[in-house]
Amino acid sequence: MTQSLKGRSVVVTGGSKGIGKGIARVLALSGAKVAIIARHLDQAEAAAAEIGHRAFGVVGDVTSLASIENAFATVAARNGSIDVLCANAGIFPQARLEDMTSDQWDEVVDTNLKGTFHAVKAAVPYLKTSDQGRIVLTSSITGPVTGFPGWSHYGATKAGQLGFMRTACIELAKYGITVNAVMPGNIVTEGLAGLGEDYQKTMAASVPLKRLGTVEDIGYAALYFASKEAGYVTGQTIIVDGGQILPESLEALA
Repeated sequence: MTQSLKGRSVVVTGGSKGIGKGIARVLALSGAKVAIIARHLDQAEAAAAEIGHRAFGVVGDVTSLASIENAFATVAARNGSIDVLCANAGIFPQARLEDMTSDQWDEVVDTNLKGTFHAVKAAVPYLKTSDQGRIVLTSSITGPVTGFPGWSHYGATKAGQLGFMRTACIELAKYGITVNAVMPGNIVTEGLAGLGEDYQKTMAASVPLKRLGTVEDIGYAALYFASKEAGYVTGQTIIVDGGQILPESLEALA
């Protein structure tokens, strides 16, 4: 495991559960000073206590620029700086097109896409002063590569994040800040568990490695993008899906 994050100040939005908590755990174990940002302070602090290793919780809502700016100011005051932003906050309520309301669409876009913009905008003033400024987005294979019924709004935001990334990395390159994205496949989280055991078994059967991913699998990919060793990598994506998108059909896995 790289040691280049030791002592670095890291922010993980949406870090109180699921993939965000997995990223926070991996980065904390690498020696980073990790701030977990969540809308509910008790949940952020509970996740930090579970992770240990100097992790701490801060309240912040990515749908509000003022809220996330205040959260980042709190982190910078405590850690002295911010070196790495893991923009992970996201929601994925299911709603098929014929039933989806404009409010449901807006809710997902405001959190997943506008929330990414807010987090990056709020982090840039701090990252500009770092000699290892890194932004890691949590996108998805759903939207940029695949589709799934009920997630058209979610898929649109995850594809949108990649479009945002490709211009943001150019604009921020003059400050030495890199911007990259991890694209998870099906990962075992609280949200996935809610889709039922049959869904999980079906999805695992469609993955060449015959298992669903762990939140730590995503955390290690984020760790690479956040590291000193990835300093010449920007505007790139890495798919972490056990080979899920590769088979033409289930027959290919027979």
